[in-house]
Amino acid sequence: MSNGPVLALSGGVGGAKLALGLYRVLPSDTLTIVANPGDDFEHLGLTICPDLDTLLYTLSGEANPELGWGRRGETWFRLGDGDLATHVERTRRLAAGDSLSAIIDDFRRSLGIAARLLPASDDKLRTRLETDRGWLDFQDYFVRLRCEPAVRRLEFTGAESARANPDVLASLADPGLRAVIVCPSNPFISIDPILAIPGMRHALRACRAPVVAVSPIIGGKAVKGPTAKMMAELGLPVDAAAVARHYRDFLDIYIADESDRDTVSRLDIPIVLAPTLMVTLEDREALARIALRAAAAHRK
Repeated sequence: MSNGPVLALSGGVGGAKLALGLYRVLPSDTLTIVANPGDDFEHLGLTICPDLDTLLYTLSGEANPELGWGRRGETWFRLGDGDLATHVERTRRLAAGDSLSAIIDDFRRSLGIAARLLPASDDKLRTRLETDRGWLDFQDYFVRLRCEPAVRRLEFTGAESARANPDVLASLADPGLRAVIVCPSNPFISIDPILAIPGMRHALRACRAPVVAVSPIIGGKAVKGPTAKMMAELGLPVDAAAVARHYRDFLDIYIADESDRDTVSRLDIPIVLAPTLMVTLEDREALARIALRAAAAHRK
């Protein structure tokens, strides 16, 4: 079991940090990363998959270190010709009838990534938010309006008819699976779209491997992005314990930052306290090892 496969659920930049740590400390061909499809959108006739692309670029070493998204060494505007070529080729192949899974598999191989990278579904699923300015598509909220509107609730359009990626379900049902790691991504806009796909939450609950989640909240604040702001607007306490309760129906172990000891002390699930701020590559690897050791110590 200690050498078995590992499955990780991830959004974009924040989740990709831990995904990279896992990729570096595991035998690379034992890792499967499941990406959030809810951020995907169409722009100028192109299909763009932000979280999948962030994972592709991060694992291949192509991520832009200054921006945290996009590709390094671009030559054209803020999102350059290399990134544009990814969208063009993906759109061309989707129009030709290829699945998103097959396209991403070819992309990751061409970038030299040994880990599997899977969209949670090949079907169209889009995150929308009801805000104090009305209903907004995710990219309008996140990019155009810079997360300024107050969020009232979220909706995952198409989730009810989306089919879970069969390779993801097969991985979760694998009796040799070593661990499921929920990366420290925004629970509402990065992980919930995955969980909204029929069968996904049930598969996590039925999974024989320990499910370990890493808190995206440190000391009542999000490291990056609108997680803390969104929690407050949704009427939730802005703390690490609230995220654990959000995942409670399938969660076996929760990793919280050492600074949140008092906040998570009353949770009725096993807690591991650790440094969770990932600034350096060594931080990412260290947290990955902590998550894997926590899973190894837990037996369902």
